[in-house]
Amino acid sequence: MAEKFDPAEHQHVRYNPLKGDWVLVSAHRMKRPWSGQEEKPPEENIPRHDPKNPLCPGVTRANGKVNPDYDSTFLFDNDFPALQPDAPDPGPSEHPLLQAASARGKCQVMCFHPWTDITLPLMSLAEIRTVIDNWAEITTDLGTNHRWVQLFENKGAVMGCSNPHPHCQVWASSFLPNEAAAADKNQKEYFNKHQSPMLVDYYKLEKEKRERIVVENEDWLVVVPYWAVWPYETLVLPRRHVLRLPDLTSSERDALADITKRLLCKYDNLFEVSFPYSMGWHGAPTGDLAEAENSHWQLHAHYYPPLLRSATVRKFMVGFEMLAQAQRDLTAEQAAEKLRNLPELHYKVKRQQED
Repeated sequence: MAEKFDPAEHQHVRYNPLKGDWVLVSAHRMKRPWSGQEEKPPEENIPRHDPKNPLCPGVTRANGKVNPDYDSTFLFDNDFPALQPDAPDPGPSEHPLLQAASARGKCQVMCFHPWTDITLPLMSLAEIRTVIDNWAEITTDLGTNHRWVQLFENKGAVMGCSNPHPHCQVWASSFLPNEAAAADKNQKEYFNKHQSPMLVDYYKLEKEKRERIVVENEDWLVVVPYWAVWPYETLVLPRRHVLRLPDLTSSERDALADITKRLLCKYDNLFEVSFPYSMGWHGAPTGDLAEAENSHWQLHAHYYPPLLRSATVRKFMVGFEMLAQAQRDLTAEQAAEKLRNLPELHYKVKRQQED
């Protein structure tokens, strides 16, 4: 008699419809002992204001500009941008194997808060709502003449963040980047086949199955997606069909502040550490592509955290992952259950209450 398949014990592959590729799931590998590299835990004793930190209020940055004494969010042009608005065109490509194309854009940095020793889960709902409103305004502003506006936050040194001050980046580009182009193509193909947006259908499916839900409220759903690659990866989905951040209503923005704080408190509570991740928003293209038919798009956010076993052991995307296919070490259902069962009161707040 053939052995019955158990996703928590038997390797299998899962399809990611947004990217159009597959991930290998090998949950039994969590049983193996670990004696490899361990990361240094994030610094807990961070000063509230550091006169040498270029993101703090009143500090002079490397280019000589002085930050204002801001008391909320603060947006400024990146001093070392990856994209500039006036880069020259490389001209015709000399060979099909040596192609180049123009790339123009604008890069900005937005500080979430004047304090360096605070992160989004420790901010108030009103402060998080201000961040969301700013995200929407930036998308509208840069989206007028850029095809793609990528809002993203790299949190933690393990994710390459060189500054502990709470902030995000915005890279607006004249072109549709690879991830966005793949999401556009695959959502469009799904819409043409099923006459419904892919992620609207996925929201309904996850609400029905309830296997991978982490947190939810009236307007938003957070799941560990069925096709997740990173150990505790999550996908944030609105209930309503929404194309871009500026399209959110006031009540949906309030609900997004709520769901963001709850999710990030759970992340921090998992290993009782300021949880590192890269996160970003994906919505319908902007600029001259905004006038195209974009009904296949659904606004969503991705959170990609690297930690796997503890605050010091992370997932490495090397070897097979780099040369063959993405692989994960626990099922999406296992990860969702762990996150779902965590308290929503931040561990630091709990400690303060107990003292």
